[in-house]
Amino acid sequence: MYQSQFIGPSVGRFIRRSASLILGIAALAGHAPAFAGCDDDPAPGVNWANCDIIDIDLKNKDLSNAVLTSARFSNVDFSGAILENADFNFAEMKNCRFDQARMKGAHLVAVKADTVSFHKAVLENSRFSRATLKNANFSQSRADQANFYGAKLDGADFTEARLTQASFEQASAAGAVFVRAELSRAVLSGARLHGTDFHQAVLHRAVLDNADCLDTDFSEADLSKASLREAQIEDAIFTGTILKDTIWANYKRCRTTSVGECQ
Repeated sequence: MYQSQFIGPSVGRFIRRSASLILGIAALAGHAPAFAGCDDDPAPGVNWANCDIIDIDLKNKDLSNAVLTSARFSNVDFSGAILENADFNFAEMKNCRFDQARMKGAHLVAVKADTVSFHKAVLENSRFSRATLKNANFSQSRADQANFYGAKLDGADFTEARLTQASFEQASAAGAVFVRAELSRAVLSGARLHGTDFHQAVLHRAVLDNADCLDTDFSEADLSKASLREAQIEDAIFTGTILKDTIWANYKRCRTTSVGECQ
């Protein structure tokens, strides 16, 4: 069970933006610069780009379509917030909580996060490509068609997450937990899944071609019609795994009755 590592209740608010470079450019251009409203109240479409956002409680706030690019978040609670289509690209996060937040279509490309939780968050069609989210908590999240291309997800927890048609292509998820996760038609081609736990996960028609599945636990998982072409599966665990019509690492198609072993 996820245990909070966040600092206690919000004790203050500090939002600041360094603007010296922009001022210099604006002076040369001969007109006043347009600043992000770092002191603006949280609202749909708010522009906090490049702001420092520290020790603030944003639970249940509506920040849909917010511009938060390159912002720095520390000890911020977004639990239950509406963040649909919000732009967090290149942001930095530390001790932040997004539990049960509504983040459909949100952009978190190349974010760098330390101790973050997306427990039960709605993340459908969100973009996490090339993000650093090691040990992040995505348990019971709904992330159908989310894009984690090239993301660093080592040690992340996706227990019981819904990830239908999600992309983990070229991602690193060594030691991550996908126990009882729904990954039908997910793409994990070229992913690093060394020691990853897929116990009782559903990977129907999932693509794991060229993936590193060394020591990966697929016990009691459903890999029916999945593809493992040229995947590294040495020492992987397939005890009780459904392998109906699965394409094996050597391109062999497993028989429809295959369980635990490709026959």
